[in-house]
Amino acid sequence: MTPPLAAADLLVVPTFVGLPPETLDWLLAHGEQRTFAPNETVVQPGDEASYMMAILAGGLQYYAVRNGQREPVFRVEAGQISGVLPYSRLRTVSGFGLAVGHTVLFLLHRDLFPQLEQASPELVQRLVSLMSDRARDEARGQERDEKLRALGKLSAGLAHELNNPAAAIARGAQALQQLATAKPTLLLDLVRHCPDPAALQALVALAVPGQSPKSVLSALACSDREDEIASWLEDQGVPDGYQLAAGLMEAGLTLEQLQPVGEALPQEALPAAFAWLEGQLTMLRLIHDVQESGARISTLVQNVKTYSHMDRGGDYALLDVKAGLESTLNILGYALRAKNIKVIRDYAPQLPALRGQVSSLNQVWTNLLDNAIDALPAGGEITLRTTQEGDFVRVFILDNGPGIKPEVLPHIFEPFYTTKQAGEGTGLGLDIAQRIIRNHGGRLEVHSQPGHTEFCAWLPVG
Repeated sequence: MTPPLAAADLLVVPTFVGLPPETLDWLLAHGEQRTFAPNETVVQPGDEASYMMAILAGGLQYYAVRNGQREPVFRVEAGQISGVLPYSRLRTVSGFGLAVGHTVLFLLHRDLFPQLEQASPELVQRLVSLMSDRARDEARGQERDEKLRALGKLSAGLAHELNNPAAAIARGAQALQQLATAKPTLLLDLVRHCPDPAALQALVALAVPGQSPKSVLSALACSDREDEIASWLEDQGVPDGYQLAAGLMEAGLTLEQLQPVGEALPQEALPAAFAWLEGQLTMLRLIHDVQESGARISTLVQNVKTYSHMDRGGDYALLDVKAGLESTLNILGYALRAKNIKVIRDYAPQLPALRGQVSSLNQVWTNLLDNAIDALPAGGEITLRTTQEGDFVRVFILDNGPGIKPEVLPHIFEPFYTTKQAGEGTGLGLDIAQRIIRNHGGRLEVHSQPGHTEFCAWLPVG
């Protein structure tokens, strides 16, 4: 049988140290002692949050349930206090709490808190201070989780954005290698038949890519032109004419351009001549594709630098709101394209510069745009608008989604308030956005009805 607690047993808890003896006696008279075996469940989801729990020995490991799996959240060691505290709004336990080793708890039911306040205002003040520290730590942790969640979404989008041009460069390099390897053989075949220099000059003159007919003609017309070139090449004794025709047609060449060159060259030189021409045009097109893909990667890297403000410090500085909005749109480009969302830009001309933190304000634009993308169905529409009113710049982010329900709207900026499924959001995105805007001397407003949701950030000029 476990011996009853004495006042000295409570003093392992720093919060109880220095209390008058009569306060310790009151706690011993109204509280209770409970012991738990290692890994025994102390609390579980759905339990009423009824007790303040002081850890006299052992500890408690708390787990959150996410996607059906237990994930460790935090641990409470001997000497610390857990559970519900005076003036706490916690009513229901949301996770598991398991004993760490042989655990001894001192429990005080929340119904006794009014009596405790009468018996020891000093202890209640200590517990309230402890609750404030705990809430602040939890808010910081949740804020980190929110930032990591946003970073995860941005990273996934960037991975897709970078993968496409990187893959295009790899494919282009491989094709260029194959074409370059075939060049010497084609040159030998062509020179072996000693074509007239004027005929060679006419052939080389065609080796300049023109506009692809695919941008001006229908798919059927392009197919007809390709078949026409292929049939003519076959008639000229070019064995792989159908394979070459696509590249020649893509470069903008027509049968009217090819025929004079074919007539000027020796019949035996035609296979090598047109294979060389098609290879040269394809190489130039691939080089252009590789250059465009490399430029796309450079643009993405620059967007990340602009978005995160990597090349400058975190102090307040003059900034361009439009540049921040555009870099955020580029970072979220994959998510926008995935839902085929149309973006309308309505920027005021000659908008004055603002003084602020680029990275912080970009986090605001990210949170607002990310919420709009989540809310919109496929094919939705987002409008970015900037205006100047007196000493303030107003930045609008609007969407034509279903809107925010009237009963939700008053709570939209409350910390930890979320309408998303468990594990999809922390309810801190808009709270963080509001605090960032306030730190810049502005305010964040929202108006919503079905088909029109409008967030407006007021930011002071200069």
